[in-house]
Amino acid sequence: MNYGIALFPSKELQDHANSYRMRYDSHYSLIPPHITIKETFEVSEDELPSIVSTLREIAKNAEPAFIDIYKVDTFYPQSNTIFFKIREHESLTNLYQALHDDPFSANDKYGFIPHVTIGQDLSSQEHSDIVGQLKMKKIEHQETINRIQLLYQLENGSWTVYETFHLGKDV
Repeated sequence: MNYGIALFPSKELQDHANSYRMRYDSHYSLIPPHITIKETFEVSEDELPSIVSTLREIAKNAEPAFIDIYKVDTFYPQSNTIFFKIREHESLTNLYQALHDDPFSANDKYGFIPHVTIGQDLSSQEHSDIVGQLKMKKIEHQETINRIQLLYQLENGSWTVYETFHLGKDV
């Protein structure tokens, strides 16, 4: 089964992201706004208890994740994805690195760019028009997220939470 690990921001930020996603994101109905910390990976039913145990330990040893959104950006020309860009922060980077060491696989495809997707699968013309408009808007948001979620993918392609893990020792 496919799993992934994400941070879900506050309702305020999710509502703001969804105001764009409902128009510009083809995955709007499949998963709420989130920050992907571990891309999709496969886990067998036999391996799942070990993964959950490892995640519990990683979460206990991690500090809550601070996010600072400061602009709209895009992955163009690699893809037409549009997102709220998050400044790099040690708490996010450390969490990402912990989830890409044993027993998890490393991410050799691309570097970690923390973000919340607000648009994807757009035509080049749509992408260009929307990015031009959104880059003129002032986007600022800061918050600390104190939990990560292990998600699994349903047969219809949507994602749902399997288990939530609180970040930090003071839980």
